[in-house]
Amino acid sequence: MILSDLRIYPIKSLGGISVPEAIVDEKGFRYDRRFMLVTPSGNFITQRTNPHMALIDVAIDQQTTYAALRVWHRNRPEDVLTLPLTLSPDAVGDTMRVSIWDSENVPAVLVSEEADQWFSKVLDLPCRLVFMPDSTRRTVDPAYDRRDAQGQASVVSFADGYPYLLIGQASLDDLNRRLPAPIEMLRFRPNIVVSGSSPYDEDAWQQFQIGGMDFYGVKPCARCVLTTIDPVTGQKGREPLHTLTTYRQWRHKILFGQNVLPGPGSGGLLRVGQPVEVVSQVEPWLAPPELG
Repeated sequence: MILSDLRIYPIKSLGGISVPEAIVDEKGFRYDRRFMLVTPSGNFITQRTNPHMALIDVAIDQQTTYAALRVWHRNRPEDVLTLPLTLSPDAVGDTMRVSIWDSENVPAVLVSEEADQWFSKVLDLPCRLVFMPDSTRRTVDPAYDRRDAQGQASVVSFADGYPYLLIGQASLDDLNRRLPAPIEMLRFRPNIVVSGSSPYDEDAWQQFQIGGMDFYGVKPCARCVLTTIDPVTGQKGREPLHTLTTYRQWRHKILFGQNVLPGPGSGGLLRVGQPVEVVSQVEPWLAPPELG
């Protein structure tokens, strides 16, 4: 098995970026979902309620003196918003408390009035762009946490619930054999894609290693309506949830992919092409489905 794709999503629920290598941080890959759009009152905004967000792309510009983030609407590529890729502590300005799922009063930094105005115009709704500084510690669900030797809880960026999401390419290939028309991995927004495994093998990965670093599969990912939004058109359909319901449903949740935590103290660089080794496994949450 090998690591076949790495993806980061600098601004939550906007376009992702496929990268050849990524730095492992405790909150997720560096630059992954450190930015987020919120309502003026601080509640998070995603494609679930605003499918139009699927049409906003991002890219990292390394050609400038300082790496920057470029943002544009796919239908208006000439109107580009340029943002710093990260906010340094001395550049941090006004703060606000934001909410994302069950995480409330999460400290965040307001990026700029220019960014707020640009996104409000593009999405046709009042919104603000916020950044998560290193000092913010948003913890994962304690039911699935793996505390370190000092008892510190695991933390996550503005991702839905966990720092990393892993999907086996074979799992998507199997799903596509069942669908009326194939879909891309983009629908599921993983950070880590593994090739060479059998379909849904990742369900049972309790501990695995990539590049000498430990990772832990803590919970299969429950999928929502966001997967039914075509990332190319921004249009909603009924797939893949309709088909997944027929064979990947468990306790009224539709499971696809594995939520992952890094090992305590993990840090380093992952590169596409590195081998993936499973250290230990558990009983899968779902019995492996029949292929074909």
